[in-house]
Amino acid sequence: MSTHAEMTVQRILDSDTFRRAAETLAAEHERTVEDIIRLTEIESPSFTESVRARSWYEMAKEHGLTDLEIDAEGNVTGIRRGIGNGQLICVAAHLDTVFPAGTNVKVRRQGNKLFAPGIGDDTRSLAVLLAWIRAMDAAGIETRADILFVADVGEEGTGDLRGMRHLFQKGRYKDRISNFITVDSPNMERIVTGGVGSKRYRVTFKAPGGHSYGAFGVVNPLFAMADAISRLGRVIVPAKPRTTYSASVTGGGTSINSIPNAVWTDFDLRSESLRELDELEKRFVAIVHASVAAENDVRSTRNGPVTADLELIGDRPAGHTSESCELVQLAKAAISAKGFEVGFATSSTDANIPMSLGIPAIKIGSGGYGAREHSLDEWIDVEPATSLRGMEAGLATLLAVAGVA
Repeated sequence: MSTHAEMTVQRILDSDTFRRAAETLAAEHERTVEDIIRLTEIESPSFTESVRARSWYEMAKEHGLTDLEIDAEGNVTGIRRGIGNGQLICVAAHLDTVFPAGTNVKVRRQGNKLFAPGIGDDTRSLAVLLAWIRAMDAAGIETRADILFVADVGEEGTGDLRGMRHLFQKGRYKDRISNFITVDSPNMERIVTGGVGSKRYRVTFKAPGGHSYGAFGVVNPLFAMADAISRLGRVIVPAKPRTTYSASVTGGGTSINSIPNAVWTDFDLRSESLRELDELEKRFVAIVHASVAAENDVRSTRNGPVTADLELIGDRPAGHTSESCELVQLAKAAISAKGFEVGFATSSTDANIPMSLGIPAIKIGSGGYGAREHSLDEWIDVEPATSLRGMEAGLATLLAVAGVA
């Protein structure tokens, strides 16, 4: 027996309006590919997304959205008005990439494959949002809910979800969004329903320093740092809920023949569970203080002790959307109906913020295939049949959630 979600989705897929929308997606597939290339070739590191944001704004302006603007945090937002009760559904894709300024982002095409840093994570999705708007408009589709389209900033790395924080906690749509979908990476077979929380620290170990030979015997902040990394590496964490840690980036010191006066390391702590993340964070802070104390005990502090400054540089809340939630069931039904084997997963995405606030939120893919995200040889496949099947599944998800009049 079909579920309510499956029947809702099937009615949409069987409608003449959806057929026309799908025809538009197919007819304009090469335009979507051109949009992907155009946007990918605008470098967009976290915190410097403004040029790409302005370009997406200008592209979106051609699509009849209302209240189109770039907000105080740098997100591009615009509304496609519905005819119903004023519910607001949000669908988003992020503007930023992990690659620093100066990275070669020129797209290289080999048949149906496009190669460039950031092309799948998440530039393709930005183009797909525009394609969905065009398809809905061409088919004359009216939704009950208003749909808020967002091209957001700060999803990657130390961007720390700043675009979503602003949208949900400070912006004009605060407390208005009832359901949230982020479109991130091509993969259609994984619906993210769990948000992996993270705490990220930069710890700077400081001491007076000195000559490596002449001042030998005084405290060395690098030894304290190494001890802290080693102690953290021996911490046992649960496999379920999945919990992880890493010492990720490090630097400091002045010369090979000097005891450094400052060294630093970035640490990444993660868990699917807020409670486990809190416990890991407490353990980590205690380790840093213990390593500092140990170094001050074992070597001379005559010129001053080792100290440690802990700077929280990232704080992503954990969260979860129940798999029985209507949003999840509609997404599963829509994506399955287009022939994908759907599974559920946890990840760290823009959906973490609404999940943490109790707002139903998921991540879905943009369609097609790709690999090597966060690498210089990242690629996506834009072969029309597979790409369009995924785009249709995503559009059906959005329409099922927004309600078709």
